[in-house]
Amino acid sequence: MNKREIDGLLYLISQGDNRAFEKLYLETKRGVYAFLSTYLTNYADCEDAMQDVYMKIKTCISQYRVGSNGLAWILQIAKNTALNELRKRTYRTQNYTQTEEESVIDVAVLRDSITDAMNRVLSDEEKRLIVLHVIWSYKHKEIAKMLNCPLGTVTSKYKRAVEKLKKYLKEEERK
Repeated sequence: MNKREIDGLLYLISQGDNRAFEKLYLETKRGVYAFLSTYLTNYADCEDAMQDVYMKIKTCISQYRVGSNGLAWILQIAKNTALNELRKRTYRTQNYTQTEEESVIDVAVLRDSITDAMNRVLSDEEKRLIVLHVIWSYKHKEIAKMLNCPLGTVTSKYKRAVEKLKKYLKEEERK
């Protein structure tokens, strides 16, 4: 598939054409997978990254400039996705020296306390912002587009929500 065809499909996707998205996926998936496999050697990790790449293409299509190099844009998304995964792995291995059993227990306790804190002090909107940014790794700009809300509003609400959580968790820690 040449640059012009990819560019045309990306334009159609920006117009909401799901068939164009399907065709783009079918025509580019092998190349994207091969590209990802140069960063991620595990099959399952590559498959997960592939899903992330195509979801980002779909959600960030408004950032693509028609007439530019569509394949380069797709591969840049793939590269960023792979590098983010590698950073997460590096962080995990550097910061967790506990046994697997200890870390499973600690993670479960932490997850429960954070979930409890979120349910106690955050509104549904604030919880949504935290989950989209922290769990799903969406950027504030992407969240603003998803929620049809100004970027500054998303950023300030996110920061306030994080501060509320921190304050609540510190108070609970003192008890």
